[in-house]
Amino acid sequence: MKPPNRRSLKRNAPLVRPVGPLKLPRPALLRLDNGMPLYVLHFPEQEILKVEAVYRAGRPQEAKPLVARATSRLVREGTRRRSAAELAEHFDFYGAGLNIPISLDFSNYALFGLHRYRHELLPAFAEMLHEPAFPPEELETFKRNSIQELLIELDKPEVMTYRSLTECIFGAEHPYGYNSSVERYAALQRDDLVQHFERWFTPTNGMLIVCGRVDDDVVRLLNQAFGQAPPKPAPPQPHWSAADHPPQRVHLPQPNAHQTAIKIGRRMFNRHHPDFNAFMVLNIVLGGYFGSRLMTNLREKRGLTYGVYSSLDALANDGYFYIAAEVHDQKAPLALREIFAEMRRLQEEPIPEAELDMVRNYLSGMLLNGIDGPLNTSDVVRTFVAEDLPFEAFEAQVCLLQTIDAQALQHLAQRYLNPEDYWVVTAGKRPVLLRK
Repeated sequence: MKPPNRRSLKRNAPLVRPVGPLKLPRPALLRLDNGMPLYVLHFPEQEILKVEAVYRAGRPQEAKPLVARATSRLVREGTRRRSAAELAEHFDFYGAGLNIPISLDFSNYALFGLHRYRHELLPAFAEMLHEPAFPPEELETFKRNSIQELLIELDKPEVMTYRSLTECIFGAEHPYGYNSSVERYAALQRDDLVQHFERWFTPTNGMLIVCGRVDDDVVRLLNQAFGQAPPKPAPPQPHWSAADHPPQRVHLPQPNAHQTAIKIGRRMFNRHHPDFNAFMVLNIVLGGYFGSRLMTNLREKRGLTYGVYSSLDALANDGYFYIAAEVHDQKAPLALREIFAEMRRLQEEPIPEAELDMVRNYLSGMLLNGIDGPLNTSDVVRTFVAEDLPFEAFEAQVCLLQTIDAQALQHLAQRYLNPEDYWVVTAGKRPVLLRK
């Protein structure tokens, strides 16, 4: 058979079509016998089952640094009735997966399995979350491995700048600002984990999100497994204040670094702030996707870096915005000047409509992907529930994305992209000096 002539093949890109109206599926809210909330996303045609337990037991709730992380990791390392190996073997035998998402604010545990094995999986999942043994040998293994990983990470300028930036923004003792250290890992004791678990892993301080084929039998099993734990009064949530220091420039000497790592950032806000959704759009324009202005300038036009990006990180009680890049040490001053120039350009010139349309399409696709299927949808619902956001906020985000104009984004840039409001942290062979 004669192969087709490549020149005759059409290579036209697929048509770009606007994304239609997006609506977040609403979960049903049930209450277990002990009052623990259960959010149900029922997809009867699916055979899968995902159950996620979320507890407000992160860094803001710690009595000692790193206790939240250690507790979250060691919950799965055996119960009073089964060792870690036995528990893992049980989940593996029934084809289930267990995921523990990383979060500063919450302790999350997600179980993935098949509906047909619900009787075997759900009780074991509840046993893991209600009866952790916190074996001393597992704690020592966790400490040893974490210290080894930390020592490796501390050789990376990119990691050092990130640690320094968050510490500068929030303060060295703030839950969002303190950094892990060898001494802090070594100081962890089993009693610290037990106390953290008993105080915060309670029905009144947690919730369940279940998706997939969630029939009456699944609800009954969840109530039997999770709804019989005795309720305790919810502990008062701690209140933390971020540091209020004027932004400065910080250099971290890294004599052996091949490149200079750059972080530019400031404190921002969480998802409840009225400017959050609009600033998400501005962030994409500046450095939030491959076609952003920072990528076009620093990578494509000037060849200064392989990658540069900006990120608006929303936390439950706060947030921060930063720009990151790694460049040759001799090119670092130019990279900094160009980053600030792009920030000023957004303040001085309205975004062209064609560019704004591209960003709208990109963000619409992200939102559409976020509610594509039960697993993705449950992640979005989890975020909204855990951070006390109304579900209508999703549609409000879609509406703003479709209607925001260049003038509104320019005003936003004038409010939040002033270079003098930003910390500049660099790590490399030599300090980065900027000429005025």
